[in-house]
Amino acid sequence: MDKKLLTLVVPSYNEEEAIPLFYEEALRVEKELTDIDIEYLFVDDGSRDETMRVVKELNARDPRVHYVSFSRNFGKEAAIYAGLENAAGDYVAILDADLQDPPSLLPEMLEAVEKEGYDCVGSRRVTRKGEPPIRSFFARCFYKLMGKISSSEVVDGARDFQLMNRKVVNAILAMGEYNRFSKGIFGWVGFKKKWLEYENVERAAGETKWSFWKLFVYALDGIVAFSTAPLVIASFMGMLFCLIAFIAIIFIIIKTVIFGDPTSGWPSMVCIIMMVSGIQLLCIGILGQYLAKTYLETKKRPLYLVEEAVLAKDKDIK
Repeated sequence: MDKKLLTLVVPSYNEEEAIPLFYEEALRVEKELTDIDIEYLFVDDGSRDETMRVVKELNARDPRVHYVSFSRNFGKEAAIYAGLENAAGDYVAILDADLQDPPSLLPEMLEAVEKEGYDCVGSRRVTRKGEPPIRSFFARCFYKLMGKISSSEVVDGARDFQLMNRKVVNAILAMGEYNRFSKGIFGWVGFKKKWLEYENVERAAGETKWSFWKLFVYALDGIVAFSTAPLVIASFMGMLFCLIAFIAIIFIIIKTVIFGDPTSGWPSMVCIIMMVSGIQLLCIGILGQYLAKTYLETKKRPLYLVEEAVLAKDKDIK
């Protein structure tokens, strides 16, 4: 009986220092996975360092190492999609090269899928040790907000580190949307899922590519992609201010009839105008976010462009 194949999809951006460490750790864990074959698929997201040189050296040493190299930086979401699209395995695992997604969890993940009947196994951090406190605070706020406004399950501390069977992979690939938020997509497709918890692991090498601003924009993308609650909030705010304005008009008319029309101060009027104007601009901004995402979807641009690839399915591009 032929062994099943597990593809390890590794999105990489400027990870020349981390990839050799990841490969050595994966080889160590591989010794525990005696009943399955392994394929390594590195997705180079337009790195500007020597990431591709390191990957090609691994490919020369180990024919199980394959790669897809983008023509430029398209972002991690595109890299994840490219990895899933080009993975040959019966099972596919997504994990970062920096070892913050511990390969040591792979045997337990695989056992859950093969023997316990789960379709997918996700991972979540139960601690954020080593992260800046302000970043951890906003991350927790984001997950709480998504839990309230989105119908898709987005678990606090969830990572992109997932192991899934081919059924789940095909379901994710069927969602060919341009504006992608993988944590939401993993929850939206459903299927029988198990969560593994672990404590935060700091990077093995290199520096994080996620600044606070990039994480903030990514969070906005997730909210817009998986919830229409901001539009509802904007509508309620509009109705609320119309009601307040109507009550204020009635109050002013009654006050004028009873007490006359004393001169009012302009500072309070300026403050009211600025506040209402700010609310209007906020609502317009919310509408603009949804309109912008719709605009990008209608262009039907590819999620990524490949400069070079060596794959297991005889689809090499050079």
